[in-house]
Amino acid sequence: MKPARWKWWPRTLFARLTLILFAGLLLAHAMSFALVFYERTQASTTMMIGYMEQDLASSVALLDHLPADDRQQWLPRLERRTYGFILGPGTAGVAPDEQLSARLAASVEEAIGKRYSLTANALPGANEHLQVHLQLSDGAPLTIDIRPRRLPVSAWLLAALFLQLALLALFSWLSVRQATRPLFQLASAADSLGPDLAPTRLPEDGPMEVARAATAFNAMQDRIAKYMTERMQILAAISHDLQTPITRMRLRADLMEDSEHRATLQRNLLEMETLVREGVSYARTLQGTAEQPLKLDLDALLDSLSCDYIDAGENVSLHGKIAAPLVTRPHALRRILTNLIDNALKFSGGAELSVSAPQDGKVRISVLDRGPGIPADRLEAVFQPFYRLETSRNRSTGGTGLGLAIARQLALAMDASLTLHTRPEGGLEARLTLPAAIDK
Repeated sequence: MKPARWKWWPRTLFARLTLILFAGLLLAHAMSFALVFYERTQASTTMMIGYMEQDLASSVALLDHLPADDRQQWLPRLERRTYGFILGPGTAGVAPDEQLSARLAASVEEAIGKRYSLTANALPGANEHLQVHLQLSDGAPLTIDIRPRRLPVSAWLLAALFLQLALLALFSWLSVRQATRPLFQLASAADSLGPDLAPTRLPEDGPMEVARAATAFNAMQDRIAKYMTERMQILAAISHDLQTPITRMRLRADLMEDSEHRATLQRNLLEMETLVREGVSYARTLQGTAEQPLKLDLDALLDSLSCDYIDAGENVSLHGKIAAPLVTRPHALRRILTNLIDNALKFSGGAELSVSAPQDGKVRISVLDRGPGIPADRLEAVFQPFYRLETSRNRSTGGTGLGLAIARQLALAMDASLTLHTRPEGGLEARLTLPAAIDK
C-alpha cells in the first residue's frame, strides 16, 4: 500500500514530469531572483551610504561654521529623503542593533571624523529610525535624524514575475506533452488492437527514438495479426476437414445393426460434430467485427429473443428496458445472448434477462440463473477455449467449452465487455456491458 505521505503524488507520468520540471525551474528562477535582488540591495545600500557620508561631512562642517542664528534657515536646504538635521538633543533611544542601523552609525562616525564626539541610538517603531547626537564647536547640540529606506520595488516587478512564472508553466507543459504524447499514442494503438486484428498505424516520424519505437510497434502489430490469422485459418481448416470423415463414419454407423455399440458410436460422433461445428464458429468469430453497427430497438430485440424461448417451452423472463434505440451489431449481440441464455437453461433450467438504462455511458444486460454457479477463482478461466468445469459441469452436459470463448470474442469485437459474477443468493450472473451509443 502506498504510504499516506505520497497520496498527493500524481498518478500520471504527464502530471509527474510536469510537476518535477516546473518545480525545478521555479526553484532555479526563485534562487536567481533572490540573488539578483540581494546583490541589488547591497549595491544600492553601499551607494546610499557613500553619498550620505559625503553629504553629512559637508553639511555638519557647514552648520559648524555658520552663525548660530543662521543655522535654522539652512536645515530645510540640507534635508534629504533619508536623513535630516535637528538643532537640539533629539530623542533618547537604545543602541542600534539592526545591521543597517549599526552600519549607518559607523559610517557617520567615519565620515564626520574624530573632531566631534558622537553617540547613536535607535528609536522604536515599525521602520528603522536612527539618530546620531553630537555637539558643534560652540557647544550647540546637533542631531542627525536618519531614516533609512529599503530598496523600492517597481510596480511592474510583480506583474513581470507572474508573467515569467506563467511562461515557465506553459513551456513545462508543452515540453512534457511533447515527450509523453508518443506514449499516449502507443497506449491508444495498443488498446485499439482488438479481435478484428486491424492495427492502428503509428506515425513513424518525430525524434529518432520515437520513430524507432513506432516502427517496432507497427511491426509487432503486423506479426500479431499474421500469427492470429494463421491460427484461425488452421483451426478452421482442421475443423472443416474433420466434417468429411465424421460424416462417413456417421453413415456407416447408421448402417450398423441396432446395438449398444451403435448407440455409443452415434453419441460419440454427435459430440465430435458439435465440437467441430463450434470450432469453426470460434474460428469465424472475427467476422463479427465485419458486421456494420446499426440502429436497433434493443427492447424489441430482447423481447423477441425471450419470446422465442418461451414459445419453445423454456423458462425465460425479461425485466427492464432502456426505451431508446441503440447503435450496435445486432447479429453479434443476438449470438452472445443466445449463448448465455443456453448456458443458463442448461445448468439451471431457467434464465432471467435484465436490462438497465444507460449509466455512465454504459448499457448493462445481465443473464441470471440459479444453477450451481462457478467458483470465484475460475470465473475468468471459463472464457478460455475448450475449458470445462468438470466438478460442476461434466462432459455430458458441459458442451465443447467454446460457447463462452465465442461470446467473449464477439463482445470484444463490439467494444463491449463480458464478465461473470457469482450471485449472493446463488447462481451466476453473466453481465454484458455495451457502450451506450444511443441514437435519440
